[in-house]
Amino acid sequence: MARRSQHRNDRSRGSRSSRADFGSSGGKAQRGSWTSRDGRTAQRGYAHAAPASDNGSIRIEILFILFAAAAIVLLGRLLFVQLVTAPTLQAEAAEQRTEVRVLEPRRGTIYDRNGTVLAMSVEATTVTCDPTQVRDGYDDAVERVRNNEQEELLYDIPYVAEVLHEYLGGKAEDYLEQLQQDSRYALIVRKADEDKAQKLEDRLNELGVVGFYFDSDPRREYPHGEVAGQIIGAVGIESDEEAKREYYKGLSGLEYQYDEILSGTPGSVTREVGRDGTIIPSGRSEVKPPEDGQDIVVSIDLELQQKVEDVLKSGVKDLDGKSGSAVVLDAATGEIYAAASLPLFDPSDRSEVKEGATALKCVSDIFEPGSIFKSVSTMAVLETETMSPDDKLFCPAVIEADGYQISDAHERGDATFTLREILDQSSNVGISLAVKEMGFDKLYDSIIKYNLHEKTGVDFPGEGEDGTEVLGWLPPFKDWGRIAGYNISFGQGVSVTPLQMARFYGAIVNDGVECTPHFLVSYPQTGETAEYPSEDVVDNKEALPVMEDMLKTVVTDGTGKRAAIDGYNVAGKTSTAEIYDEENGGYKEDVYNLAFTGFLADSSSSLVCFVGANEVPNDGVVTPLFQDIMTTAIDRFRISPEE
Repeated sequence: MARRSQHRNDRSRGSRSSRADFGSSGGKAQRGSWTSRDGRTAQRGYAHAAPASDNGSIRIEILFILFAAAAIVLLGRLLFVQLVTAPTLQAEAAEQRTEVRVLEPRRGTIYDRNGTVLAMSVEATTVTCDPTQVRDGYDDAVERVRNNEQEELLYDIPYVAEVLHEYLGGKAEDYLEQLQQDSRYALIVRKADEDKAQKLEDRLNELGVVGFYFDSDPRREYPHGEVAGQIIGAVGIESDEEAKREYYKGLSGLEYQYDEILSGTPGSVTREVGRDGTIIPSGRSEVKPPEDGQDIVVSIDLELQQKVEDVLKSGVKDLDGKSGSAVVLDAATGEIYAAASLPLFDPSDRSEVKEGATALKCVSDIFEPGSIFKSVSTMAVLETETMSPDDKLFCPAVIEADGYQISDAHERGDATFTLREILDQSSNVGISLAVKEMGFDKLYDSIIKYNLHEKTGVDFPGEGEDGTEVLGWLPPFKDWGRIAGYNISFGQGVSVTPLQMARFYGAIVNDGVECTPHFLVSYPQTGETAEYPSEDVVDNKEALPVMEDMLKTVVTDGTGKRAAIDGYNVAGKTSTAEIYDEENGGYKEDVYNLAFTGFLADSSSSLVCFVGANEVPNDGVVTPLFQDIMTTAIDRFRISPEE
């Protein structure tokens, strides 16, 4: 017992000793250490707290940094959403509830010179729909019936297709396919009759069908069918899927030439709509009116145009020709009063369009002119004063050059002709020798001077290749041999268009001045008149009345007798031209291009008429066609002979 007590006392003393030591250190407590029995000091308690405190600070700093980084990321994300994403999302949301409808402009009207409408736009309606709205409207109607908010269901989607078929024609299954497509836009019918569209709209409203739109969309019409159809041309419908727009675009003729002027600029209606297509009253609404196209007045006289077409059809048929063309040109102004080529084109009925019908061949097609080109050679001879009309020239039956023989179209013996008789009788040999006397270089220079190698500048598509002023075929003079000079003198081995020839003959009428052939005359809405250049191509003016007088005797005494019109001095030149065979080389046998180009000399008119029939078997003349056309012009424009 004593031992245990002693032990307790020792422990007690140890404790006291510990406390005494703890308090003996300069009056300051040394926290965190104690003295063991062997007098060594051991670390305990606060002695281990110092390292723990450093680690905690590091953890706190790391947490702070992580928190700050997270805050920065969140703040950045917030700023990105507000400044970058939000406008995009707002725009997308606005786009989803924004409906834009294109307002088509009225295409300009085309008038003839007398104010007769040749092409116009009439009011029509294009019907479109939002298939999702149509189906949503149907689902809503079903729900109202279920909730007893509506007595009966008036329609379903197949029935809507049947209604469209009833009012618009077409096939119900096609409409059903449109209504079932997964799209916000579907074209139902373009340019429908206004009355039919209005009745359809009323019926759909009765049924409670939503999602259909009826937009004014003018339709192009051609009141006179094929009369002047080639000149007016036609339009086609172009689609712009992105703009959800279908519009007219010129495809041929003046519709193509002046498409930008006639077409105008589309407008639009922008409005906010609800999910069911209902317009939101307080939503954004903006209307941009379309700018209608300009009207134009063209030089065509509709009555003369119809006469030209009728004469051409019957005349070429009587000659058993394959095609033909004609043009009536005012030499003093360049205005084209009528122009046509076969086959004709009807822009109001394109169910069957014959090959080449849309081309105006008197503008676009080149041909070897034959004897009507002898007027070019004769004019050059007169200008250079190589010969006068009564100068004589020995003309053998046949002449040779470069291994070839040249003779007249009709067999004859050797003869002596005056220059006038050479033109009257259309002698190939005679004009060849007259040009040889002048010099072939002078003929070449005259052809260039008369612009028979260049485009006329007519405001109509199809005159030669783009990017060059050259039109037709004229061999470079360095390539001319004697045979080439002979041939070109009577219109063989050179090619031109009928309009080029009409322009040249017009210079004879118009004191040597060639005016640019054209159709556009004016813009009636602005009062602006179109202007065109002209060029004086005859240097020796004294040759002009002589040339005109010689062309008159071609009709009175020569090959053009059937062109004569009682009471008038008709001047002109005939042609029976061989046709070059491009596939096989050489000239075709027993088939010809016939032509006559002339005018009413000594009259109040400056009208020049070319008429031609192509690929006519055997022989023939087109002078009666000229006579018929110009007789109509005399009555139509009250042309009087000058005393």
